[in-house]
Order: sequence, then C-alpha cells, then structure tokens
Amino acid sequence: MNKYLDLGGEVAEALAKGLPVVALESTIISHGMPYPQNVETALMVEAAVREAGAVPATIAILGGRLKAGLDRSQITALGLRGREVVKASRRDLPRLVASAGGPAPMDGATTVAATMIVAALAGIRIFATGGIGGVHRGAESSFDISADLEELAITEVAVICAGAKSILDLPKTLEYLETKGVPVIGWRTDEFPAFYTPHSGLRLEEHADDAADIARRLKAKWGLGLGGGAVIANPIAEADAMDKLVIDAAIEDALKDAASKGVKGKDVTPFLLAKVKELTGGESLESNIALVLGNARLAAAIAVEYAKLK
Repeated sequence: MNKYLDLGGEVAEALAKGLPVVALESTIISHGMPYPQNVETALMVEAAVREAGAVPATIAILGGRLKAGLDRSQITALGLRGREVVKASRRDLPRLVASAGGPAPMDGATTVAATMIVAALAGIRIFATGGIGGVHRGAESSFDISADLEELAITEVAVICAGAKSILDLPKTLEYLETKGVPVIGWRTDEFPAFYTPHSGLRLEEHADDAADIARRLKAKWGLGLGGGAVIANPIAEADAMDKLVIDAAIEDALKDAASKGVKGKDVTPFLLAKVKELTGGESLESNIALVLGNARLAAAIAVEYAKLK
C-alpha cells in the first residue's frame, strides 16, 4: 500500500477479501452543498452503496494523509468546515501530503480527479459521483478545462455519473473525452445526460443495459493494457429531473453573474452551482441529491459484478 495512504477498517477488510468497494468523493461534502444537507447526503449515499451490496469508501485528505474510507465523525467535520477545506485536485495533492510533516497539517476535499488518484492507489476501480467536470463554456478563449478529463485519460477508475455538469460545454466535453480515448457508456440510454436533465441531444456511441456487461467491458479495457478510465453516464430519473427551460435559464444567468464578478479557476463550479440553487429556489439541490443516490446504486451494482470477474 502507498505510504501516504490510510484505509478505513471496513474498506481495508473488503479489499483484502476481494469484496466490491465503491469510491466516493468529498468535494460534494465541503464545497457542493450547505450544512447539514451535505453530511446527510454523504451518509445517505454511503447507505445506498451498502444496500446495493458494496462497501463505500469516501475519500479525502485529513491531516496531510490520504484517506480511503471515512467514518461519520470525519464526514461531519468536513461538512461543518465547508469551504474552509481545500478543494483538492491532482496539482494540490503534493502540497497537502507534504504538510503532514510540518507544523500545520492540512485537510482537503477531493475532486473527481483527486478521488480517482486515491482510489487507484487503494485498488478501488469503481467510483460514484454527481457529475464530472469538463470543458467550460468559453474555453476557446479561457482554456478552462477540468483536470477531471485528463485524469480519466490516464487513471484506471470507472466513474459513474449523471454526465458532465450542465453548466459546462457538453459537446466540447464529449469531444475531449473521445480524443483521449475514454469510453462513455450510456446506462440504458443512447444520449449523454445533462446532469439536471436526462437529455442533451448528444448521441453516444456506446450504451449498456446490464451491470455485468459494463463490468466485462472495464475488465477487457484494462486487461488490454489500454489504461485510463471510463465514464458510465447514468441519466437522472425523469421524476427527479428539472424542466430544461428552467435550468437552462438559471445557468445562463449564473454564467453572466460569474463573468461580471470575475470568478475563475476552481471557484467557478461551486459558484455556479450555488447560484443555480439560489435561482431555482433549491430545486437544483434536490435534483443533485437524487442523481447522486442513483449513481451510487448503479456503481455498487457494477462493483458487485466486477468483483466476480477473475
């Protein structure tokens, strides 16, 4: 095991026995939702993974140590501190880990990219989140592209999500993934989901109707030595989806507000999500919670099937 990594007891036992494990991120706890909904959601997501037959491994950096498998008190502490906790992507991990040897060890909430890295170090192949980052709108001039996409190109972890966050440029995000050779598999759909809604109008080359089929594809990909991850795009249920006209209008208003205030870099996504929540009267947060739970259940089903393969 990597010397910078600590496994929670339940996670360590599951991995040693070859049982299914699902990685979960922590940015959604510290930066994605307000307290106490962030903690309540994190615990509900862990419960959903367990109910579907897998072991949850929420990932974060605590005191400069990489952690795979948080307990309730650690999740609660992240939720209470909120945005005081560093939003940690690939570039931030060395600084945070090095702090363990200094006078002020640091904590970090892991993004999709950082969660993939820690999951891979732990030997966890399946990861559930809300939505991946992607190519931001206006990237042709800003060059603002999420590190999540590059991580998917190089790290062998499958990410189950409701597509990319709809505040992004979805066509360019799919083009980037295609260029990097990342499979994007629609779960019982031929259309790339748009996070808050199941529909983007963007067609996918691959879809799957069975968790065992996805597990076999992942096994084949990595067995061929192709490396990199995969996106399993699970559309939000119609009952939980938002009206497309409403969410699109809220996103446009949020983008204008971000531009007028000069919000840039890693602050863009949390700013936009918070603004969209405000503009939709909290409806977007309810949809966000529902889609994360759906992704957790699907990830657990895939992890169960993947654990059966030799």
